[in-house]
Amino acid sequence: MCGIVGYIGKRDVAPLLLEGLQRLEYRGYDSAGIALHASGKAGGLKTAKAKGRVRELESRLPKRFAGSTGIAHTRWATHGAPNDVNAHPHVDAEEKVAVVHNGIIDNASDLRTRLTADGVVFLSDTDTEVLAHLIARSQAETLEEKVREALRHIEGTYGIAVLHADFPDRIVVARNGSPVVLGIGEKEMFVSSDVAALVSHTRQVVTLDDGEMATLKADDYRTYTTEGSSTSAQPTTVEWEAESYDMGGHDTYMHKEIHEQADAVDRALRGRIDDRFSTVHLGGLNLDARDARAVRRVKILGCGTSYHAGQIGAQMIEELARIPSDAEPASEFRYRNPVVDPDTLYIAVSQSGETYDVLAAVQELKRKGARVLGLVNVVGSAIARETDGGIYVHAGPEVCVVSTKCFTNMVVSFGLLALHLGRIRDLSVADGKRIIEGLRKLPAQISEILANEAEIEKLAGEYADAKSMMFIGRVRGYPVAREASLKLKEVSYIHAEAYPASELKHGPLALIEPAMPTVAIVPDDELLEKNRAALEEIKARSGRILAVAHQVQEKADHTIVVPKNEDELDPILMGIPLQLLAYYTAKAMGRDIDKPRNLAKSVTVE
Repeated sequence: MCGIVGYIGKRDVAPLLLEGLQRLEYRGYDSAGIALHASGKAGGLKTAKAKGRVRELESRLPKRFAGSTGIAHTRWATHGAPNDVNAHPHVDAEEKVAVVHNGIIDNASDLRTRLTADGVVFLSDTDTEVLAHLIARSQAETLEEKVREALRHIEGTYGIAVLHADFPDRIVVARNGSPVVLGIGEKEMFVSSDVAALVSHTRQVVTLDDGEMATLKADDYRTYTTEGSSTSAQPTTVEWEAESYDMGGHDTYMHKEIHEQADAVDRALRGRIDDRFSTVHLGGLNLDARDARAVRRVKILGCGTSYHAGQIGAQMIEELARIPSDAEPASEFRYRNPVVDPDTLYIAVSQSGETYDVLAAVQELKRKGARVLGLVNVVGSAIARETDGGIYVHAGPEVCVVSTKCFTNMVVSFGLLALHLGRIRDLSVADGKRIIEGLRKLPAQISEILANEAEIEKLAGEYADAKSMMFIGRVRGYPVAREASLKLKEVSYIHAEAYPASELKHGPLALIEPAMPTVAIVPDDELLEKNRAALEEIKARSGRILAVAHQVQEKADHTIVVPKNEDELDPILMGIPLQLLAYYTAKAMGRDIDKPRNLAKSVTVE
């Protein structure tokens, strides 16, 4: 994986493809490349590839590198080290076929062995190169048939775009487990793995389903299955505009997105609160009151930040709706042969709506007859289409690899769902009103926290020299500690671990020393004194403490004070200053904040 862009029309393609790749840089990558149908008498395919950023590729483009049809790619390594040779696009020996590919070909090793025995010489270490050779060796008459024949040999996931020197009037694309989006223009067509590369040119898009292919010509497109049957995919309008992907005067996207959270939360709440019945409207759930009352358990599935949001969501649902709930990494759930209970409501959480581990879990659950809801940020994404209903979190485009505003909106959306389920069941009108008032306070309280940014920047300087940090919290605070630990690791590369505060004495206290700071989540709730006791234990062992609390903590070396909301909603606010802490720690260390090493935004491989 990581990013695919393609164009066919009348414009000079190389600048368009470079622009599209730059729009996708936020996804994380290690190399980039372009292939195009060369204009002029010679014709044929031309390629240019480079390890590193898109600017490195741009600097290496030949002077005569013109055409009006091409494909491009940013690669995040799965097979083979990051280098010029392993960069996409990959071509066959005669350079008649060029392929860009997101995903993983599981049987690539067997295919390489077979093709090598037939005399094929491989240049790269990638799994993708087998596709170029399979397509080139096909005896089928059309490019569509050549691609379809090659895909019959493939086991695994793919989002691909293919050029062929003998078919300069078309691009053929296909999807299985990795997103492919068509952009419909005026006598020009686009393709990408992400709408971010399309919105500056068109907002009319077609999202392919798994097992679907498409042929793009300058003035038309058609969709069909990998078996050859026609499909009737229709364009939809993207709600986000190109300006949503601009930095807006901030130094980084991460900084911008942290500061967008008050507005993002307001969007998540807008039009959903029902004051008359002290509940919320969530029409997209497709879950009526009778079905909701029949739910006996809730299981939330996500990966990384989405999993942590799910942990907070599970606690909210248990507290407000009194339904046993828990969260689990989707990447683990799908491999442990879980018991699928018909009385369990499953919720799949993903910012992109394309996270492969989550999507695969959804598909397995649907196969077994489970009811699955989606909680995603991207309208029309695979998880949104495959689930029975769900909630769009309305965070807006999130460009930085490290998630901030989407995490916050996911947790707010879980708060809405918990309130909805609670009011259907046994949550009182008074408690419903209390939670609604708390939700309405959130945007202003988020702005209040962000107004203290300078103080948090100064604190980051105090802790940026740490080689390792510990994060602790109890019950509601523990998922906050886990997410804050992940943020620090992702963006600063400082080793960090999160533990329940109650577990300190069961092992982690052995790590406490002056060089090992602890970040403690200390909400002013029924566990306040228990949390303070944990601070005493750390202080008795000469540990440094940074507390995030509703009041200054005497035993802490520093305290970030956040405004108080309802106990159930406090985790939403307590995570926000720790996003800033991670940001400013990384900034102090000179990290590439928007594109942390080794990571990608939308993880569409296992």
